[in-house]
Amino acid sequence: MSAHAYATATPAENDAKAWLKILSGYRQPSMTRSSFELFVTVLPFILISAAAYVSVAMGFWLGIVLVIPASAFLLRLFMIQHDCGHGSFFARRRLDDWTGRVIGVFTLTPYDYWRRTHAAHHATAGNLDERGIGDISTLTVAEYRALSRSKQFGYRLYRHPIVMFGIGPAWLFVFKQRLPFGLMRDGMVPWVSTMATNAAVLAVAVAIIWAVGIIPFLVVNLPIVLLAGAAGIWLFYVQHQFEDTHWSEGKDWQFPAAALHGASHYDLPPMLRWITGNIGVHHVHHLASRIPYYRLPEVLKDYPELADIGRITFWQSLQCVKLVLWDEKSGKLVSFRDAAAT
Repeated sequence: MSAHAYATATPAENDAKAWLKILSGYRQPSMTRSSFELFVTVLPFILISAAAYVSVAMGFWLGIVLVIPASAFLLRLFMIQHDCGHGSFFARRRLDDWTGRVIGVFTLTPYDYWRRTHAAHHATAGNLDERGIGDISTLTVAEYRALSRSKQFGYRLYRHPIVMFGIGPAWLFVFKQRLPFGLMRDGMVPWVSTMATNAAVLAVAVAIIWAVGIIPFLVVNLPIVLLAGAAGIWLFYVQHQFEDTHWSEGKDWQFPAAALHGASHYDLPPMLRWITGNIGVHHVHHLASRIPYYRLPEVLKDYPELADIGRITFWQSLQCVKLVLWDEKSGKLVSFRDAAAT
């Protein structure tokens, strides 16, 4: 029986606190369903990746096209790692943690380090006074205007699509996550997480290189990581960088409102919803992060009014790239051109 059956009344769309209480009824995962989701993600990823390595090693370069589906399943693996970080995949902390750690070897994402930074993101999303950890750097119009020309150029460069979605994945997944930046003085856990992940990544890489050679490894592995990384950064971007998102100063910031209205409902086609682990239902996820990703569609089915909050389609999401500054006067994200015009 769905959690909706126990609800006595549907709250107003903007009553974020009431929604928080209702959504708590969807937090229980199914061990059978979670195990199935893991199996139908891990097995295709291994088989497709292995086929790509072997085909390239044997001189069949057409096998490179297998990089695309392999990267899609790697992205889905990251979504499972993401749920593990919230303790929502199996709802058993030890099992979630070790599943997340093993997946982190393939996503190049140190699990315990990432879990801390992501928790900070959830706890501060939409708070203008708490920017900088686990999110995409976003300046207000006033802050941007106060910068020197060189720093304005640096911010423009950072927000350029080629840097954000092209160079960004390589920097984040191949280089930055090899050290616990942002948590380097927060004890041993971030360091153990990153160093242990690095050692495991090296061991897996050596094993693959020994089996197929270094050229097939580089030709296949790097595109898989970079494509999956670019898709992941794109998803994270449009889930918070849309015109009517929510930002407020610390004294006015409230978690329920910031969660429900500061994250989008990225309404993707069915196949992309499956590959991305329903992460597009991001406003519900932020409001109740312990809901397993496979139960998020159940929430929208029971409460269709939630589907319209922060909803953006794939085509609308392409327009979000130009939104780079928070305009405190209008309460919207705006482009550099719009900011200059005001």
